[in-house]
Amino acid sequence: MDHPEATNANAWTVYGAHHVERGTQVPDVKEISWGFWPDGRAADVLGDVRGRRVADLGSGLGRHAAHLALAHGAVVDAVEASPTQHERAAARYAGVPGLRLVLADAVDHLRRADPYEVIYSVHGFAYIDPHRLLPAVAGALVPGGRLVFSVLHTDSDGQGPSSTVTARPQILPLAGGGQLTVQMWVLAPELWQDLLEEYGLVVERIDTLDAPDEDVPTSCRLFHVRRRTRVTSRNRTADPPPPNTALGVGAILHGPRGLLLGRHRRGTWELPGGSVERGESLTGTAAREVKEETGCTVREEDVELLGLLLDEVRGTVRATVAAVITAWDGEPGDQPGESVGDWRWWPLDRLPDGLFIPSAQCLTTWRPGLPIEHPPARLHPLHPGDTSASRGEEA
Repeated sequence: MDHPEATNANAWTVYGAHHVERGTQVPDVKEISWGFWPDGRAADVLGDVRGRRVADLGSGLGRHAAHLALAHGAVVDAVEASPTQHERAAARYAGVPGLRLVLADAVDHLRRADPYEVIYSVHGFAYIDPHRLLPAVAGALVPGGRLVFSVLHTDSDGQGPSSTVTARPQILPLAGGGQLTVQMWVLAPELWQDLLEEYGLVVERIDTLDAPDEDVPTSCRLFHVRRRTRVTSRNRTADPPPPNTALGVGAILHGPRGLLLGRHRRGTWELPGGSVERGESLTGTAAREVKEETGCTVREEDVELLGLLLDEVRGTVRATVAAVITAWDGEPGDQPGESVGDWRWWPLDRLPDGLFIPSAQCLTTWRPGLPIEHPPARLHPLHPGDTSASRGEEA
């Protein structure tokens, strides 16, 4: 069985080809309709977008994006994964000032795009796995940036939302007869809110959008969301450390593409690193852990130790050494048997929420100005040229 997103990509490609063959015209819009009907909310819910970087995810025919660029002066990337829908949009709106039509998977685009001040979507979120989409959205928003999106709540058959994060079949009708089957994440608002908050996004308001005809059960929800202005961190396990593992190293790899972080199976984002093994040097630990977790090769002489961080978890003292890797060979990738993977390069101005606390502490030791929230740790600098190495400071 195809993955739900593969099913959706195929269905929307067929849908677009169907309309290309029919010669269906692409009419302009005078306002954004967040439901499947005029709802009176228009583009005002996005705030003042003049001159701002905006992304329209699942932009379809590009009509809303073109309207924002032309009528509101926004600089809009209209991101659409279906080549036939993109073809229809390009035939109508190519060359519109302030509008860029992008043929790409939304998540892939967000991971490599410059940060946006506003991201929005009209019904597009329900076609992408939220656990894949939402961290990419959070990472692509500037701190404090706005996210607005509408999703199906109750369909035309009266079927309500799901209480689990699973896709279900929905019907996509074709003009002139016939239909396609798509897979949609039609989730309860409380579940959407939990997911958004899990990935560092704050829900400000959820609007109900009901069909104007009382006999039609179709209903949508409109989410008003912001990215937090500061990056959050998550705690370690409360389990006591096994013998000889209370001392660890966090390795900072930063280059032109950003900062390297991986996702732990528990959900935290972490630097490469781990515990010092018996008889091992701190620089040796950093080099070994980077190799084991990412596949990249590091020489010990290319490891710069910044400082020793001391804090405690339920009465157990934990010690972490922050280390900067000044040179490495290879491209990071998932390694067999490791608990951390999905290695990505993150720009420093849009680090993900949910950082592992020791990684967060290492990062603010390296760059004190980073807007990361974490419990304080006692810092003992280790840099060779730092005369304060003997005194403890808070990081």
